[in-house]
Amino acid sequence: MSNDNFFSMDRLVEFGLGVGVAQQMIRTMNQSMQNMYVPGSVQSMPQTASPIYYVALDGKAIGPLNDSEMMQLVSQRKVNKDTLCWMPGMPAWKAIEEVPAVLKLIALTPPPLNP
Repeated sequence: MSNDNFFSMDRLVEFGLGVGVAQQMIRTMNQSMQNMYVPGSVQSMPQTASPIYYVALDGKAIGPLNDSEMMQLVSQRKVNKDTLCWMPGMPAWKAIEEVPAVLKLIALTPPPLNP
């Protein structure tokens, strides 16, 4: 067999080694790219925490409440649009109808089922 022939043993071994090295390089590059932090990418955005609410019931401040706890109070009709509410960052207590974040929860809460 001549070394000039593509199918000679030396050429096949070189080709196989080249393919093996190329595959390892591709794996290494893919792992590096998956572990890379890219500012502003969708995958690296931190999850926002659920808002915290406080409501005034029977003259007492109830809270901190998360979204599901607030929706439960709405469905039990303990809270309505006139109930006073406070969230961190607000300067004073306001009626729920003046707080868009809480008003949204009231709109998303399904009405109770009538038996």
